[in-house]
Amino acid sequence: MTRHISDEIILKVHKLTKKYDDKVAVNGISFEVRKGEVFGILGPNGAGKTTTLEMIETLREIDGGTATLAGLNVAEHPYEVRAIIGVQPQAPGFQDKTKLSELIQMFAAAYGEKVDVKKFLDDVNLGDKANSFVENLSGGQKQRFSITAALVHNPKVFFLDEPTTGLDPQARRNLWKLIEEVRDRGISVILTTHYMDEAEVLCDRIAIMDDGNIIALDTPKNLIKNLLAKGFTKNQKVEQANLEDVFIEMTGKGLAAI
Repeated sequence: MTRHISDEIILKVHKLTKKYDDKVAVNGISFEVRKGEVFGILGPNGAGKTTTLEMIETLREIDGGTATLAGLNVAEHPYEVRAIIGVQPQAPGFQDKTKLSELIQMFAAAYGEKVDVKKFLDDVNLGDKANSFVENLSGGQKQRFSITAALVHNPKVFFLDEPTTGLDPQARRNLWKLIEEVRDRGISVILTTHYMDEAEVLCDRIAIMDDGNIIALDTPKNLIKNLLAKGFTKNQKVEQANLEDVFIEMTGKGLAAI
């Protein structure tokens, strides 16, 4: 079933540029993201993906061009922007020896919000871990907690930088489901990933970056269609299942355990 995505532009990036001495890390890129859209940024290491996100997130200075989020110029209104975005970094860090319930309360208080801690943790199947410490969680549980902690203030845009790196196949698919649930709340999701299957499943549109430039931007289906139109072919054998399916079927566990 085709999802309806709002025509409202929540993020507009125009000729965004970042330089380090003589090295151009992001080379005047432009794109737009709509409300409720999952927008993916793909590219090899060093392509400029993370730098692009960090400029929009106000974590790095913008050297040229503009980024406008929910009508706010990111460079001119960094504090207002931070109040309406959620960020899940590559390697999230949390205070040791602090219960999950206490961390959620702390994050909510930082935004002046009051939340139902039990509901927040139940929504990501971590309700039974409310009195646990983050350092005692599995990799998948840590990622799910990191996501819910970044959503305590109901942001307009949610950024994820390679969210499933290092996770096993079951935990990856569970995290995909959570990202889809975030999207279904009307929150725009912008993510980077090295997993092509992940981008194809989650993203409404994809920007492919290389050497600081956007070299393609379209839906996954159209990107594939355009490649085939160029005459691209590969040897393939269609199977009803693959090894990842075997792994998940044979080791399938409850979400809370992963």
